[in-house]
Amino acid sequence: MRFATYEHEGRRHCGALAADNRLHPLPDGTDLLDLIRSGADALHAAGRTALAGPPGPAVDEVRLLPPIQPPTVRDFVAFEEHVEGVRKSVSGVAGVPEQWYAAPTFYFGNPYAVIGAHDDVPVPPGSQALDFELEVAAVIGLEGSDLTPEQARDHIIGYTVFNDWSARDLQAAEMQVGLGPCKGKDTATTLGPWLVTADELEPHRDEDGFLRLALTASVNGTVVGTDLLSNMGWTFEDLVAYASRGTTVRPGDVLGSGTMGNGGCLAELWGLNGAQQPAPLKVGDTVVLTVEGIGSTANTVVPGTAPQPIPAARPRPRTRP
Repeated sequence: MRFATYEHEGRRHCGALAADNRLHPLPDGTDLLDLIRSGADALHAAGRTALAGPPGPAVDEVRLLPPIQPPTVRDFVAFEEHVEGVRKSVSGVAGVPEQWYAAPTFYFGNPYAVIGAHDDVPVPPGSQALDFELEVAAVIGLEGSDLTPEQARDHIIGYTVFNDWSARDLQAAEMQVGLGPCKGKDTATTLGPWLVTADELEPHRDEDGFLRLALTASVNGTVVGTDLLSNMGWTFEDLVAYASRGTTVRPGDVLGSGTMGNGGCLAELWGLNGAQQPAPLKVGDTVVLTVEGIGSTANTVVPGTAPQPIPAARPRPRTRP
């Protein structure tokens, strides 16, 4: 089953998507995140009721919003091939760090920067090297702590396409401090076009427990990357289990897979090519990301704002009490 949050005739709605690409609205005032918090059975029941009722607008008649406004966003780096290329591009170092193999590393993203499947993406202030990143995100549907991977499967309620827009020049500069990405990842994260419930993707699971879904990234109609989601180093259940270690995952939390290999972002190709080829994204470029079994997003780059000046740090004071 597929659920969307959308804007139609100036009003915000949630609905279930039918096979004919028409949205069947849920009752007025329904928020998909609240419905997720009610549990998978309640979500499916609401979807069945909506689909049995009269249809609403077609998908191409609405503005698709992010399916949910997530309370937290974690973004992993689960594709070895991506790490190989982008590390060379961002830090100039070849190879994959040994620590990458030890645990599925992630950083926390900005839930306030989440945008819809067809929304415009402003250039981050001060950036000259904007990039996309094709990922898939799991959405948590059940609270849990210190989960095993086996337990974690029941805590994933669905999946959506995830585009981790990245200002590579800002990212490269700030990561010299050693705290990971900051403003390089802070302007936009696409979620959409809808939430696909986990049961719908079970037929795509391979013998090792990975979801075998085809991934395609294109810029202005030219394909720049293709991969399989099953090339992840860990399953989504592994990611959820690790995220829950020593803490709690809660309904609505979003966990990105990390960027696919083989052209899932431009920076990977820059690392392999030794130059910024293909060129960084520019105003007017449209990025389309497609995930088999889930759907497509299509965002166009638009001008951003100029950065407000911040002074450099003053020399360290030497006074003491």
